[in-house]
Amino acid sequence: MNLLLVVPLLVPLATAAATILLARSPRAVRAASFAGAAAFLAAAVALLGATLDGTILVTQAGAWAAPFGISLVADRFAAAMVLVAAVLLAAVVAYSVRGLDGARERAGYHPLLHVLSMGVSGAFLTGDLFNLYVWFEVMLMGSFVLVSLGGERAQLQGALKYVVLNLVSSALFLAGAGLLYGSVGTLNMADAAVALRELPAQGLPSVVASLFLLAFGIKAAAFPLFFWLPASYHTPPMPVAALFAGLLTKVGVYALVRVLTLVFVRDTAFTGPLLLAVAALTMVTGVLGAMAQGDVRKILSFHIVSQIGYMLMGLGLGTRLALAGTVFYVLHHIVVKANLFLVAGAMRRAGGSFSLDRLGSLLARSPLLAAAFLVPAVSLAGLPPLSGFWAKYLLVRAGLEAGNGTIVAVALAVSLLTLFSMTKIWNEAFWKPAPAGADAAPAPLTTAERASLLGPVLVLGAVTVAIGLGAGVLYRFADAAAAQLLDPDLYVRAVLGARDGRM
Repeated sequence: MNLLLVVPLLVPLATAAATILLARSPRAVRAASFAGAAAFLAAAVALLGATLDGTILVTQAGAWAAPFGISLVADRFAAAMVLVAAVLLAAVVAYSVRGLDGARERAGYHPLLHVLSMGVSGAFLTGDLFNLYVWFEVMLMGSFVLVSLGGERAQLQGALKYVVLNLVSSALFLAGAGLLYGSVGTLNMADAAVALRELPAQGLPSVVASLFLLAFGIKAAAFPLFFWLPASYHTPPMPVAALFAGLLTKVGVYALVRVLTLVFVRDTAFTGPLLLAVAALTMVTGVLGAMAQGDVRKILSFHIVSQIGYMLMGLGLGTRLALAGTVFYVLHHIVVKANLFLVAGAMRRAGGSFSLDRLGSLLARSPLLAAAFLVPAVSLAGLPPLSGFWAKYLLVRAGLEAGNGTIVAVALAVSLLTLFSMTKIWNEAFWKPAPAGADAAPAPLTTAERASLLGPVLVLGAVTVAIGLGAGVLYRFADAAAAQLLDPDLYVRAVLGARDGRM
């Protein structure tokens, strides 16, 4: 058994168990949570290091050979997703020291964080569609409790919408998995990929692909079933919202990338144009929704939807450059979007509100907070030299090379509107004087609060700057990951070998 594939699952599980056993001592719970996040990060770094040369790591649980056993698989893309999830978890745990109230912390916040992280890691590493469903359900259980933790009315309303749409997604996923199993007799992704090649041309694979596209599209908050996200992501505390914003929709995008580049590779004439249409509509509806909001959390929630469209754009174009752009965009966006939600929490502490009507003068009160907002906001809008510019540049260039001017025009227009939304937050919250009717400004941030609230934000901001200034490094990685994704035989051989003469 390859421990590099197992440890990213065992560490969050062990950490969740430890924080439950230590529940009587908040300090011990925090220490265990920090230690677990650090161990998860170390394991993720080791996993990525082992895949950088193109090696696809595989292990079979219980020594049952694929496709009969449970396969865990990590290529470049999967390993990078585990690493960025670990980075985000560490930042959220650090932020939670001062960014979360004690009541929620005592109600099981830390165990739930690590259970959610285990589900996310499992979804990235599984090589089997049924187990992908299982890991999705682990994520759903942890995230549902986290989004409703505290029991406030708005939280419960948001949690209800969140869980209902995700259960619909799970039902569609199961239906697709059942049809696929009935067609090829396997749910191992590598085995299914080979078996589908041997099927005669028929409509059933396209139907199954559509079910997976719909199921994963709901989880990714793609058009038209995205409304659960802006209805729920603004309700939980900001550390929870940041983790959700950074990771959960990206698991849906990852699943789409995996099945459409590995399993349903014969359906690109059908899925490609459909994905591009969904991508354009997702971009436009998300950014228009953001422009209509006056609450920082809701603006950022709608922008999650909008940015998912860019990731689907690369997948829909389907070229190596476009897929490299999707990989680049996903990795960049996890950091930037989570960071903006963490900044929103600090803005609430410094200004007393999330409403732009009641905020003002934050630049004068906390220049460091203003800088912490400006970096991810400008990156999200796609201005050079930050990471968002290079991610959008790759996608725009790929669209032009593919001769699809329509999707390029939509992407550029949405980028300008995103800049308008970020400028709106800057002008209203940081630049203008505090409104006369606003509540009295809270006390200035203490040293401990600055360390806990702004420390993780500044670290994630530094990552954004580093990606922008060293974009060539991440591009080369994304390009290599895209090449690996576009050659499914590499994945199949790693998991199955030359079994039964099928290769």
